[in-house]
Amino acid sequence: MKEIPLKLTEKIGYALGDTASNFFFQTFNLFLLYYYTDIFGLPAVWVGSMMLAARLWDAVSDPLMGILADRTKTRWGCYRPYLLWMSIPYGVIGFLIFANPDLDTLTQKKIYAAATYLLMMTAYTAINIPYSALMGVMSRSSDERTTLSTYRFVGAFSGMLVISACALPLKNFLGGVTPGLHGELLIQAEATGFRLTMMLFAVISIVLFVITFATTRERIKPKREENTSIFRDFKILLHNRPWAVMWIAAILTLTNAAVRNGSVIYYFKYYIGSETQATYFYTTSGIAMVLGVACTKLFTARWSKKSLMIVLSALNAISILAFFFIPKDQIVLMHVVNAIGTFLVGPTPALVWALYSDTADYAEWKFKRRATALTFSSAMFAQKLGLALGAGMAGWILSYLGFIANQAQTPEALLGIRLIFSIIPAAFAFANAGVMCFYPLNEEKVAEIEEALKQRNDCDD
Repeated sequence: MKEIPLKLTEKIGYALGDTASNFFFQTFNLFLLYYYTDIFGLPAVWVGSMMLAARLWDAVSDPLMGILADRTKTRWGCYRPYLLWMSIPYGVIGFLIFANPDLDTLTQKKIYAAATYLLMMTAYTAINIPYSALMGVMSRSSDERTTLSTYRFVGAFSGMLVISACALPLKNFLGGVTPGLHGELLIQAEATGFRLTMMLFAVISIVLFVITFATTRERIKPKREENTSIFRDFKILLHNRPWAVMWIAAILTLTNAAVRNGSVIYYFKYYIGSETQATYFYTTSGIAMVLGVACTKLFTARWSKKSLMIVLSALNAISILAFFFIPKDQIVLMHVVNAIGTFLVGPTPALVWALYSDTADYAEWKFKRRATALTFSSAMFAQKLGLALGAGMAGWILSYLGFIANQAQTPEALLGIRLIFSIIPAAFAFANAGVMCFYPLNEEKVAEIEEALKQRNDCDD
């Protein structure tokens, strides 16, 4: 049976789901540590520890969500319904993180932050695991899934670009932040700005998820005899070597991203001395990332996905490392180096999720069992673990070296900010490139698996 290409409207509709995710995901990545320390008034070391502790719950909730989604049966399919069911809870809880209620004690603030963060990570799991798994069942073609993944990350990084360019200006405009504000008045104005900005982002996120639900379709259906035990699903997953390599790479990649992205505002506010330059940095990064991911097909037409992951990750690591040596007055050079490095790493997220779909095909081919959502949920747990490790590491290093929010920093604290902006994330990026050398599937093997599955399913039909 010939594979029918996906329509443009369906590819765009699917991409809008990751745009929706990034109205919160990217905001958390860039500003949540800053919001907790500089506005909500929480200690940096406590925030880092809280984010890492939340991963204990993710270790349970992520695979459970994958198992639940794989076994969901509705007229809309296994995964699409969650985009509809969870869109409003996702938006509301995301807003509550930045609601900044009037709490009297530090203990009350810690409880509120921990509760809303844990609820948000649960809501994120419940909507994003089915969303990610959806790509694996929209088409059997590996090439078509690579194209779909490219659209997805154009949508994702377009959302990131909007956040990067607009979040801080919106926060300042809606909160009435002006150069003349200082001290407690400035903190209150920023809190109001973040609250109103996130209310707007929540509404947009909900609408986009509903559009994704309405425009996509599931085409690969699990066979009745595939309803096996949960323990067998986990056993298959652990014996899936391509998935195992990708799982480790995901932790390293997102640790790198969390350390680097979370430190940008600290780097420019305290080391460079200009928060405005952080907005420019975010914006140029977003533009370069969108352009990079849009060029994914140009890259994959010449090189294999595995080779690209190794080379592009290493080049990105070099660009990050360079920031430790660039003088603080060379602002233009910083933006140029960052734009080049970000453009080069742009195709890698699309490649990663296409590779995860290939690992699901590998499991179906080798073990005759396709647990798409469990495959993607474990990948998302690895990513969230990486994000928590990165945020935790940044918080611990800042605290250890004497960082105090909204004050002039000591030389030791400034060194810590430079380290988490350059050397530490670069080390994780280099490690990711090394791990990808062990990925066992090449393009020829993927094509062989795809053809074998097509023949097997044609016979079953």
